[in-house]
Amino acid sequence: MSLRKFITNKTTAALAVLITVFANTSVFAQDAAAGAAAAPKVDMGEVYKSVIFYILVFLAICLFIAIIGKAIKVYELSREAQGKPVGINWNRVHASLFALFLVIGLYGVYWEYTVHGAMLLPDAASEHGKKIDEMFNLTLIITTIVFVVTHILLFGFSYIYKYSAKRKAYYYPHNNTIEKIWTIVPALVLTVLVLMGFLTWRSIFFKVEDPNNKPLQIEVTSEQFKWSIRYPGADGIVGNKNYKLTTATNTLGIDFKDINSRDDEMADEMVLPVGKPVKLILTSKDVIHSFYMPHFRVQLNTVPGMRTIFEFTPTKTTAEMQQETNDPNFKYLFLCAKICGAGHYNMQKVVRVVSEAEYKTWIAEQKTYLNDDLRKQFNLPVAPAPVKSVADSAAKDSAAVKTNQMALNK
Repeated sequence: MSLRKFITNKTTAALAVLITVFANTSVFAQDAAAGAAAAPKVDMGEVYKSVIFYILVFLAICLFIAIIGKAIKVYELSREAQGKPVGINWNRVHASLFALFLVIGLYGVYWEYTVHGAMLLPDAASEHGKKIDEMFNLTLIITTIVFVVTHILLFGFSYIYKYSAKRKAYYYPHNNTIEKIWTIVPALVLTVLVLMGFLTWRSIFFKVEDPNNKPLQIEVTSEQFKWSIRYPGADGIVGNKNYKLTTATNTLGIDFKDINSRDDEMADEMVLPVGKPVKLILTSKDVIHSFYMPHFRVQLNTVPGMRTIFEFTPTKTTAEMQQETNDPNFKYLFLCAKICGAGHYNMQKVVRVVSEAEYKTWIAEQKTYLNDDLRKQFNLPVAPAPVKSVADSAAKDSAAVKTNQMALNK
């Protein structure tokens, strides 16, 4: 074989190309390995925490689907150009997908109810909470039935009545009976639900006060990022406050010209007597917060410059809920349900529901908000120091004498 023929031979040319590619690839791999060894290691774990990463993954999936679709389209056009029958019956494929999605979707509904259903709301521990749960459950049952029936009809009709060249669609533009049914029935159902909601709302916010069982007033003030709880004193009335009176010593802006304010008490937790109505007075010092007590079905915004009121009656003590939940560490909580800033997650307080006797013992131990500094600020008489009685002095002197005698005997 001559040198000219050897050079122009296809096999020889192909081998030369392969050798060149292999050599270049080897050199590139060596350079890359050397660069990787010299460069600092990058923590690729952080990549998965980036939004851009998931956007790129989504775009890559979309591109892959588009490529597959174009390939199938080319396949269909090539068969059509060759005069061959259609290779893929897309009407049947779409109908089967509808049936598949119906089965998967109904199973998803069942899975959500069985797995996440118990996570919706905890057991109600207030009188009005039971009414709210009844209304919520009725609404959920009705909407679930409507959801399941309509989707079975929607996806079922799409599967059963898929396109067929042997069948022609029937033109059916209007039916008065069907129009009346799907207009009147939903209207009646919604009317019942709205009336239930209205009556439940009135029973919560428009209560007739029982003079023999007046509600316990508790004021809760929100600020970033904490709650302040104020109880009334012996008079049973929480006194007035004014934001203009807020100072370093009077952080809540309590108006001590109102006599009802002078015996009010502060607390680090909320303690409630079981079975007694509680009247919450909610205010805010800075931004809008959302006072939320999930077990008592209480949620109301606290708005600067406004007082919002909510009254409820707890029905289960903390000890009873610990037994029901089989959790000795169970605690009622109230927290902020509105994203009010970086420390939002810290805005929570413990709520203890106890017997009437336990509540009276606890409230007697709380300290009043009004102290000597505030008395001086508002020109109120400072509480006199406790006077030692003669009997106490004599007892202390005799005790001192006995102690000295024992020391001398030693």
